Amino acid sequence: NSLNHDMTVTEFKFIWYMEYSHRMWGRIVGLAYILPAAYFWRKGWLSSRMKVCVLALCGLVCFQGLLGWYMVKSGLEEKPDSYDVPRVSQYRLAAHLGSALVLYSASLWTGLSLLLPRHKLPETRQLLRLRQCAHCTTALIFLTALSGAFVAGLDAGLVYNSFPKMGERWIPDDLLALSPVLRNIFENPTTVQFDHRILGITSMTAVIALYLFSRKIPLPHRTRMAVTSLLVVACMQ
Repeated sequence: NSLNHDMTVTEFKFIWYMEYSHRMWGRIVGLAYILPAAYFWRKGWLSSRMKVCVLALCGLVCFQGLLGWYMVKSGLEEKPDSYDVPRVSQYRLAAHLGSALVLYSASLWTGLSLLLPRHKLPETRQLLRLRQCAHCTTALIFLTALSGAFVAGLDAGLVYNSFPKMGERWIPDDLLALSPVLRNIFENPTTVQFDHRILGITSMTAVIALYLFSRKIPLPHRTRMAVTSLLVVACMQ
């Protein structure tokens, strides 16, 4: 009963409306997927391949909503080790965020594939290597974003607030405080923040390397714009 005892009604309403608007927005997104998809399907405007894409995307939207409920549910359970602070599971939070990123990426990819014609480029060794680098950079950025969910879920951002060192050290003493060692990656706030920093720096380095490598290859304007935009957004982030 003593938790947040000084919270005003206005402050509580702010939190409540944030959660409520997030849920409502999620449901609107679901309807924006499913209703037009059903209409186009009924009209016979979808090819067999597009029907598979539509089913997959609509299924992912529903799965995303289910994951959101499953995540919030974990914050309502009593946890003896959480010091009476309501907190959702960092694993479920990461799953919810990861699913959202996959859904967004798949939607964007599908939309751009329909709107823009595919470039027919000669499959040179340099181009294949650029594509591999792009895929590796994508995976690294995705992993970095997921590590951010663990930071948020454990309030790991509050442990150290100095950069590039963590406190007075490059590698903190309590990096491997938990046993077994693997638990530290997901449950030790210090390790989670440390990993997120390393992944962020590595992702930024990969984006810069990808951009510099792309400058050596003759590419269409659209592709060059995409790589440049990636660098700009990474710098902003």
